[in-house]
Amino acid sequence: MKKVLVAAAVLVGVGVVAARRFGPKMASIDWEKRFEAMPDNSPPKWMFRNITAIRENTDRILELLESGPAGPARQPPPPPPDH
Repeated sequence: MKKVLVAAAVLVGVGVVAARRFGPKMASIDWEKRFEAMPDNSPPKWMFRNITAIRENTDRILELLESGPAGPARQPPPPPPDH
């Protein structure tokens, strides 16, 4: 158990140092341009397209919800008859 805690502490320390060292560089990168420069068959490009599609669908759903109900509210089915 002690080894696991030491290993976790070391990993956290390495993460903090890496974030301080590379954080400003990573924030200034235009990721959209980098993804567009990739070949069409690269997996990161697939993920980016899927994320974009999910965002567009979410925006469309939110617009529909904000505009109010489109028609009468749907009624629940009647309860089963008692025997």
